[in-house]
Amino acid sequence: MRIVRIGLLTDGRSGLWCDRLVRGIAQHEFEIYAPGRPAPSRVRRRRPGRGERRAFTGHLSELAGALCGEGGDFAAGLYGLAALARDRGLGLSTALRSELAVRTLEAACRTPGARRVAHAARVPDHLVLAALLERALRPLSYGWYTEDGLGAVDLCHAASGGTTALPGLLAKHFCGVPLLATEYGVQLRAHYLAASSAPLSAPVRALYAAFQRLLAAEVYRQAALITPGNAHARRWQEHCGADPAKLRTVYPGMEADRFTGESGGGDPSTLVWAGRIEPAKDLVSLLHAFVAVRDEEPEARLRIVVAPVRDPEGAAYLAHCEALAGRLFPCGAAVSFEEAPDPADAYASGCVVVLSSVVEGFPVGLVESMLCGRATVSTDVGAVVEVVGGTGLVVPPRDPRALADACLALLHDPERRERLGAAARARALELFTVEQSLMAFRGIYLEIVSHCPVRREVLDADGGPLLFATPPEARVPGPIRPEGALR
Repeated sequence: MRIVRIGLLTDGRSGLWCDRLVRGIAQHEFEIYAPGRPAPSRVRRRRPGRGERRAFTGHLSELAGALCGEGGDFAAGLYGLAALARDRGLGLSTALRSELAVRTLEAACRTPGARRVAHAARVPDHLVLAALLERALRPLSYGWYTEDGLGAVDLCHAASGGTTALPGLLAKHFCGVPLLATEYGVQLRAHYLAASSAPLSAPVRALYAAFQRLLAAEVYRQAALITPGNAHARRWQEHCGADPAKLRTVYPGMEADRFTGESGGGDPSTLVWAGRIEPAKDLVSLLHAFVAVRDEEPEARLRIVVAPVRDPEGAAYLAHCEALAGRLFPCGAAVSFEEAPDPADAYASGCVVVLSSVVEGFPVGLVESMLCGRATVSTDVGAVVEVVGGTGLVVPPRDPRALADACLALLHDPERRERLGAAARARALELFTVEQSLMAFRGIYLEIVSHCPVRREVLDADGGPLLFATPPEARVPGPIRPEGALR
């Protein structure tokens, strides 16, 4: 088997998944690049000359014009700025924080034909937008796009979308290296959700969202293949312009050995919720639903197992839920809030696992409970239906009555719980293990390098071209087949 050299582009949130990939596909060579944490020696900084300032203004105007919707070319502006940094050593971080950059953004917003929200931007908005763009475009200044950097790999694999994939775009543009983009949670969707609560003005929010949208579209356009982590992410990518022929769904792999259990086990009167505490998990609806559960099953208990809280919003929401539980259940024995170092122990302690979220991407906790052989009750959000299949009960979000009825149906029927738990574990073992994920990426790597080889001239010891340096199987004629096509 041919050894593939892979430039793995990772953000700080995908370290565990990347570690599994590197360790699990040991026959290939991985080089790790973290766009958010570059080596200082690889960032170029130099004050621009007059010609470079003129070129910088032109390229930034193209990019800003695309954000304002008045006809600019986003890709031309992006790659033009990258070329200034790569070929002329321009320090983009300094340039994007300069008065020249702010004036350029202001001119683009005031151009006739720009969107109304862009016309509404004022100088403070231009300053904030310039700072956001400077942070997002820092990878353009990294010294990675050379023959001894990303230009030396066979393919770039971005472990996330958005700015994490930006070095992969530049490696393709400058060096012809094919790009594979993996998104388990669509970064554009995550940006929209985060921006709704961010302390930004409407013009800044709209213009920066346009930047993220155009960047996502460029990543999808340039990628040789895109691997969404579920059908929910796939629909988002298609909506943002991804070619369906490039999409291959690859579920995130879970370590099944950590979650063993027998269907039908656990306390027959205990419901379990486990996960990270935040408003999107909608524990308020769960607590109100449990009031109805207790009305019919006075012995029922709800065990809420929370991950360690590290942010003020999570701490405030946890305090709110604990206060609400105290008012709804004055006796204090019906509902417990606790931490468990091992989520498998939490799932095993009850007979039914509940997910009450109003927003969800790929529900990792749900897969973990399925691997433990537990029957589940979940809200119909994100990829929940795709993950559960027919092995659990699914109800509408923000509907405490429906959530309570589903929980009661399983509490009253132990045989059904056992059947669903066994089916859930079998489904999780079939679709959501690390081994399934690694097998998919092994094939994808070889497929990409066979259809999109990097054209390099290999020289011999005397400096002349080395004959037969590239094996014949390194190039397979024909396009990459769409998912599901006959092979």
